[in-house]
Amino acid sequence: MTATVELSGVFWGPARQPDILHDLSFAVAKGEVLAICGANGAGKSSLLRLLYRHQAPRRGTVRLMGRDIWQMKAPETARIVAAVLQEQPTDFALTTRQIVALGRLPHRRGFGPGATDGTAVDAALCRMDLSAFADRAFGTLSGGERQRVMVARALAQDPQVIVLDEPTNHLDIRHQLELLALLRGLGLTVITTLHDLTLAAEFADRVLILRQGRIIADAPPDQALCEATIAQAFNVTARVDRTGPSPRFSFELHGH
Repeated sequence: MTATVELSGVFWGPARQPDILHDLSFAVAKGEVLAICGANGAGKSSLLRLLYRHQAPRRGTVRLMGRDIWQMKAPETARIVAAVLQEQPTDFALTTRQIVALGRLPHRRGFGPGATDGTAVDAALCRMDLSAFADRAFGTLSGGERQRVMVARALAQDPQVIVLDEPTNHLDIRHQLELLALLRGLGLTVITTLHDLTLAAEFADRVLILRQGRIIADAPPDQALCEATIAQAFNVTARVDRTGPSPRFSFELHGH
């Protein structure tokens, strides 16, 4: 089976600087939910930027549906991969509907909206429970509502792969759970960074852990999120309690 996304021997670093990402190789199957975890500065956001064709690897290949992503044109990539990033639009005068409609741009042929654009936008608004906010200016929404708008914009893009950078930031607990359950239920390939290990354990099929730009674990959550690996990734003493329905994590500084 062809992987939806595949990295082979990928290295990356900023111009004229040492590599930040080292020899990354992994594949993500269609419909799989992959959580990427690691300490700040481990290279999580840099890795995501390779996946939505924002930056090219120094060495190695990123493949999308079996093709080198850099042999594809940007609009073609955007029809397959949608990204939900930490940065949000600064044009606060746009309405929620207008921002979600931006997700349709990669599908445009010629000028003006296509026949299916309105339907796709309405469906995305409805799915993210935003129909009531459709005509509200983006600038008047709360941080959590804005985050849901950005996910709706990605859904309107009708992608096969959705890449998210800490999507649960700004969301209260209920909306965190709702968003992750929704992402799981889409049937899309989902690749997301998560700093909350409990959420990663509950919602991901697989957890990939980065430390200093290298993969130190890539396995189902119960194997990847073990005490030794968490200790190595975050430089803490970790305890995992698996007696309940989902694992509970506790942490201490070494030597305390």
